Parts: sequence; structure tokens; C-alpha cells
Amino acid sequence: MSGRDRLGPGLPDSSEGGPDDGPGRPLVDGHDHREDHDDHDDHSDEPASSTAAARGPEDYPHTRREQRTRRRGRSLRRMLILSVVLGLVVWAGWVSFSTLAPLNSQETESSDFEGPGGEQVLFVVAPGDTGQAIGGKLAEAGIVKTSQAFVEAAMADPRSGGIQPGDYLLRDRMRAMDALAVLVDPANRKVDRVIIREGLWAEAVFTALSEATGHPVEAYEQAAADPSALGLPAEAAGDLEGYLFPATYDFTSQDSPAQQLRTLITKTKSELASRGLDPERARDTLIIASIIEAEVRLPQDRPKVARVIFNRLEGGMNLQMDSTVNFGVGKRSITTTDEERADDNPWNTYKYGGLPAGPVCSPGAASIEAALSPVDGPWLYFVAVNPDAGETKFAVTKAEHDVNVAEFRQWCELPENDGRC
Repeated sequence: MSGRDRLGPGLPDSSEGGPDDGPGRPLVDGHDHREDHDDHDDHSDEPASSTAAARGPEDYPHTRREQRTRRRGRSLRRMLILSVVLGLVVWAGWVSFSTLAPLNSQETESSDFEGPGGEQVLFVVAPGDTGQAIGGKLAEAGIVKTSQAFVEAAMADPRSGGIQPGDYLLRDRMRAMDALAVLVDPANRKVDRVIIREGLWAEAVFTALSEATGHPVEAYEQAAADPSALGLPAEAAGDLEGYLFPATYDFTSQDSPAQQLRTLITKTKSELASRGLDPERARDTLIIASIIEAEVRLPQDRPKVARVIFNRLEGGMNLQMDSTVNFGVGKRSITTTDEERADDNPWNTYKYGGLPAGPVCSPGAASIEAALSPVDGPWLYFVAVNPDAGETKFAVTKAEHDVNVAEFRQWCELPENDGRC
């Protein structure tokens, strides 16, 4: 029998392509390929015949419909699940937005004043204040609306790291960025500027500080009574004299008299420490420098006076400095009397040898440097022959010195200098 006669009844010709062609698959070239099966035995054709018989033509359409139905069912379920999930996400977002949006909107709209501000307000930045602390104080004073508004403005401006302690004039109800603009400009810093001149006694320093800051002189005297709280070195033996460094200082209303004195003392210690002096030598240097400061005015004379001091000390001579005598008796003058030179006090270098008990004024940096670096020279004497001009003459012998002293007395006898000597 031919391969066609063995096929089951009713099977369409499309199955003639053999088992690999699959049900309903068309012929590739449209020709009858029955001759391809003629050389095989009956057993080789049975699988194709049995497969075709198991899959009747009525089964294929039914199977595809079921598959399509199942696929549509799965797709619908997935779409339903996805819709539910998306719905939940949208609902959660709406709830979050409806809950938080009013808060965010309120913060954005009302965290800062519109400006430009109203009445002037004195605002103080204290030493050590952080940006957060400044913002809190500004908000508390009603200058800015919220601390956060100021902090955000400060974080956006690198100049905010340079805000200096001091008093500032601001306005209430300012924009945070406007308040910041005032604080970062050093020209807006209101300070009490004090100029401490070289050669002042401690009591004169107290007066200068009082006049500049408004604190009473008594407040400085009370602060000086507790020298350990001011950081005064132990070798000073509780005496501030000479340790109140002459310079220009800026103090704020927050700086107490004790804090101001501590600042001056710290400056003196820094000047001495920068020169590598141990405490004992630092004390002697300060005493010598104070004598130099009190005795001469011109810079070129300072190292020469230092040399006179060292020459006399090394020669076993009393210093015999009028500046030490006047300090001991509490008198500001350019001369001394016989009685004063005989006064028994530890600063009297006519009566006692060596250095006086302590500094006799506040020396500046130039005098400190001169005390450390005296010029070479044989001088043992000096006298200011014209105190107004600062002219000073130096001598090696007593006879030379007496000539110079006579010139000074002639200056004292001038009518315009009556009562000054």
C-alpha cells in the first residue's frame, strides 16, 4: 500500500509532510511528497498515523481558544492587581500631600519677614556665638522671624563664618538675608575703641578704659584686686603694673572690666613669650623696658638707655633713674627733689641697688626689644636736655654728665618752661 492509503480517513493533505511538519502546516513547495515515504517500512509510518489520529481536526481550534481564554484571564488579573496597587500608591500620595503640604506651604511662606524692617534694635554677637545661636537670638529679639531662616541664609553665604563679636544696629522684622548682610560687614560693628599709650601707669590705663567703655574706674580697681582671675603671671606678685600692654583695643558692651584687663595682660604675655623668655628673665626684661619707656622718647635712644642700665648694673652702680623715684612717690614729673631721692621705697634706685621692685609703667614693643638688644657703648649717664623735643645726651664720665645736666637746667629756666622742672 502506498503511504497515502495507510493514512487515516478524513485527514487533510497538509499532513503529508511527515511528522515534523505539524498539524495544518502547508507544504513548502506545493508538490506531493508521498514518494519520500515509499522507501520506508510500515513501522516508520505508524507514529505519524497515530499522532494524526490523536489530534483530530476538531481538537486544534478548541485548544487555541482555551489558551487564548486563559491568557486573557491572566492578563485581566494582572491588570486588576496593578490597578489596585497604583490606586493605593496614588491614595497614599494624596494623603501625604494633603497632610504635609499645608505645613510646607506655611513654612515657605511665613518663615521669614518680608522686610525691610522697622525700629532699630541693638543686637549683640557674643564671643563664641555659633550661627545657630545668632539665629536664635535674632528670632527671640524679633529681628528675624525664625532661626531657621537666618541659618539657611548664613549657610548660603561664605562670609557668615567671619561674623565678629560686637554690637550691631539692626531693625525689627528684617529679612534674614538683610540681617546677615549687616552682620558680615565689619564696618557695621559698633565697638568701644580704646588707645592705650606707651608709658601709662596702671591707674591711667583704668581711666582710659573707663572713658571709652563707660565702666566706672572702681570696676577696674575691683577686677585688679583678683589678679589670678586675670591671668597675671605668678612672678608679677599680684601687681598689674607693666603688664597692661599699650595698643589699640576694640571692646564690646559684653566685655566686662575684668575681661578687658585680661585682654591687655594676655597681650603682654604674648609679647614676652614670642621672644622665648623664661618667667624670671621676662620679669626683669619688663622692668628694664618700663624704665626705658619712661626715660626717653626717640626710638634711636632706647637701645642706648638700655646699654646705660646694663653698664651700671654690671659696674655695681645704683641706677639712679628719676623715673623710678617718681613712681615710688606717686608723682609724674621730669625731675626729682633731694627728699624724694631719699625716700625709702623699693622703687628708689638712688637708695637701693639693682632693679626696682617692679615695672614703673606699661612699656611698648620697641622698649621691650631695646631691653633685649642694647647697643654697644661705654655710657654710664644720660639726661634729656630738651624734654619737649626728646633730645637726650649720653656721657661716659660724671664730668661730661654734669655739662649735660647744666644744659637741661638752662632749658628749665626758659620762661615758657616755668614750673615744669
